[in-house]
Amino acid sequence: MKLKLPRIVVDFGEYLLFVRSYLRKRFYKTFFRFEKGKGWMVDALYQKRGKYAQPFVHTGMMGMLFAGVTLGPLVMSSTVFSSDLQQGTLPNAVVLGVTDQDYSGAVDTIQGEDVIKYRGGEIVEYEVQEGDTVSTIADKFDVSQDTILWANDMEKDDKIKAGQKLKILPVTGVLHTVKKGETIYSIAKKYGLADAASAQAIVDYPFNTFTNDETFALAVGQQLVIPGGVVPDKPAIAPVVNYYASLTPDAGVVSGTGGFVWPASGRITQGYSGYHKAIDIASRGGGAILAADSGRIVQAGWLDNSGYGIRIMIDHGNGFHTLYAHLSRVRVQVGQSVNRGDVIGDMGSTGRSTGTHLHFEIRRGSVLENPLNFLK
Repeated sequence: MKLKLPRIVVDFGEYLLFVRSYLRKRFYKTFFRFEKGKGWMVDALYQKRGKYAQPFVHTGMMGMLFAGVTLGPLVMSSTVFSSDLQQGTLPNAVVLGVTDQDYSGAVDTIQGEDVIKYRGGEIVEYEVQEGDTVSTIADKFDVSQDTILWANDMEKDDKIKAGQKLKILPVTGVLHTVKKGETIYSIAKKYGLADAASAQAIVDYPFNTFTNDETFALAVGQQLVIPGGVVPDKPAIAPVVNYYASLTPDAGVVSGTGGFVWPASGRITQGYSGYHKAIDIASRGGGAILAADSGRIVQAGWLDNSGYGIRIMIDHGNGFHTLYAHLSRVRVQVGQSVNRGDVIGDMGSTGRSTGTHLHFEIRRGSVLENPLNFLK
């Protein structure tokens, strides 16, 4: 006996067959149009083969270059934070915050020693592992032991245990929360940076921000990293440098000796680092600035708004240049030759400066070297 289907089932089946037939016809019609257009384009290109090759190549290269410039930083950022900061088997640290900017691609939990390599200005919370000591943790994060103790209100005799959480600063120094009425000068003094020039370290730290970049105004409650700072009652010890030389006239024909003398008398208030590729030498009374080696003056005066203020640059003719910044006055002019030890200007506080000091750089080609490796 033949089974009779309900009318609604029969109608639905006929509807599906109609839809199938309709779509099939539409597909074939579109496909043939595409093939026809493609054939016309191929014929045209074939007839003028070679004529459009160069434009196509140039357009493609420009497109690839634009994509690389536009998307490259995003890809690199994603790669760093997704591959190098993945969870692993080494002790972990949780990102607590960043003093200047937030890394949107960063994961919450950071693992392993690669963390230190890619750290920016973030403060992390580290979970102590079995066998850890303050010394080993300090080595892992490349900060001093005192930095860890100060950030966690600990004394040197305090013991740590597995599972304990410790705040780790990005650099050696102190983390300070700004209070009403404080300035970078008062904060610098509080943490053992003895004079106004020492506050330059706070200004130069790239992850510290200010409500006004000209006056270095602060907002109550914001956090500042004080590079090289120490807690109260523990004054910082900096080497005192005394170098005396007499004024000399224009030197005529000279050449660099390759040996550098101290360019100013005073004390080092900020050393060479990854974000401050120079040294700062400060003296309360200012004083003369000396040519660190013989050479020719190639820059002198307030040339731009780069932050150097009044500056002098000497070409020593042997691949080395020295730069002297934040001066109050210059005593030389471009094109003049000077001997090593000649007075070229006076210490000051011009440009992006918090007090009277000398910002001194030694450049070998395009590389900013550590001056302390060269000064005698």
